[in-house]
Amino acid sequence: MLAAAGFHVPNLDYHALAPEIVVAATLAVVLVADLFLDDDNKWLLSNVSGWGLLVALFFTIELGARGHTASMVGGAYVVDDFALVLKGLFLVVGYIVLLMSANYVEEGDYYEGEFYFLILCSLLGMVVMSSARDLITIFVALETLSLPAYMLAGWRKRDLRSNEASLKYYLLGVLASAVMLYGMSLVFGFSGSTLLVDIGKATQGTITHAPLVTVGIFFIAVGFAFKVSAVPFHFWAPDTYEGAPTPVTAFLSVASKTGGFVALLQIIYIGFIGRSDVWGPMFWALAALTMTVGNLIALRQTNIVRLLAYSSIAQAGYILVPFAVAGSNTKSIHSAFTASVVYLLIYAAMNLGAFTVVIAVARKTRSGDIASFGGLYEYAPGLTVLMTVFLFSLAGIPPLAGAWAKIFVFRAVLDSGTSSAVALGIVAAVNAVIALFYYASVARVMWMSPVPDGDRTPIRIPATLQAALGLTVLVVVAIGIYPQLFAHLGDVASLVR
Repeated sequence: MLAAAGFHVPNLDYHALAPEIVVAATLAVVLVADLFLDDDNKWLLSNVSGWGLLVALFFTIELGARGHTASMVGGAYVVDDFALVLKGLFLVVGYIVLLMSANYVEEGDYYEGEFYFLILCSLLGMVVMSSARDLITIFVALETLSLPAYMLAGWRKRDLRSNEASLKYYLLGVLASAVMLYGMSLVFGFSGSTLLVDIGKATQGTITHAPLVTVGIFFIAVGFAFKVSAVPFHFWAPDTYEGAPTPVTAFLSVASKTGGFVALLQIIYIGFIGRSDVWGPMFWALAALTMTVGNLIALRQTNIVRLLAYSSIAQAGYILVPFAVAGSNTKSIHSAFTASVVYLLIYAAMNLGAFTVVIAVARKTRSGDIASFGGLYEYAPGLTVLMTVFLFSLAGIPPLAGAWAKIFVFRAVLDSGTSSAVALGIVAAVNAVIALFYYASVARVMWMSPVPDGDRTPIRIPATLQAALGLTVLVVVAIGIYPQLFAHLGDVASLVR
């Protein structure tokens, strides 16, 4: 009827949209159920949320196994191998964050229904981001994942630090969105299209060709630099990470950051791949600054959450290295893209694992000070071993997964072969050594320092936290032994053909 009346009805593949439909239906169920459940039964909402994410993950795996692809809304929304791999990552990360949050939220009485609803809303934005192939869809997805995150950061409503965290994150996030949107408008004004494929064809040329495009690329890159907490646009991250509830901090440092990088991968490798002379030097400077500043400031931290916040900033610098060297030649484009995807997959596991240990230890110590981890081996040897594994993986020590993440980055640098790429590789290597110092310092405190208060009562770890620890350490150790799995996922998910 609509078609007969002259309206264009988009041809949607509902099978390909199954993960998005399931997540959207789950958050609707959580929202409605929260209205009718009494306080004693609010724990059911975490189960509903978790099962919803598992069902969405099942459809994601099923689509990948069948090789099911789809291009909808004129190419603005695409379901392909890249989208499915990243959707799987977001859904797994979301599930682990729910495992981390279950007891934390219940013990803190933090309005369970709204908490899970906001987590699912943000995850829906990330899942949509994986398939977004035009500027409008990317922007809408980015705001969908960001707006709930602003509220989650200030979830402890009576805590001034949490209020400050939310306010800083919101103000700088809005500024970043405005800058990014201005850049997108300039690119649209030049190309006449919001589709990344069309933009890629229209913006071919050198840095002197179409200065409007150069300015647009600059503003878009700056906007995303805020989103991924790259230096010098990182000021919101440490205070926000420290003030937010720890599960939310883990969510922001992994899922939210990955969402920004996923958008950046699509915009750069599809829309602006022909303008590497513009974004290449920008990412070189961002990567070098982000690695160096993040690691140097982390050396002086006495709070474990702030240390992991600056560690997260430094890790963003390592992920930016492949972007900086991608435009040198065809070989470097492929290896750089694979390096970025593999690093995101591995980073998610090791960072979530570290934050899970922090939550488990804080259940006893009620402190985030690194000194409170003193003598942890004496009363929680299992947690000590796991935290050591996660820290050394973040540092890139073989045979753990983090070592392979950095090896893929250095392979991209070598494939580029330019002097600037080699110089950035040297900067990355030096920073890896600096990072090892503060990661090892935390391990030294756990293994060698005395227990601060003399209390050696064993830590009781809830089943949900045990499951989160098991999943993350399995990935970190298994990928360290058999890295070909994530390497294959990185190759399969490539947007570069």
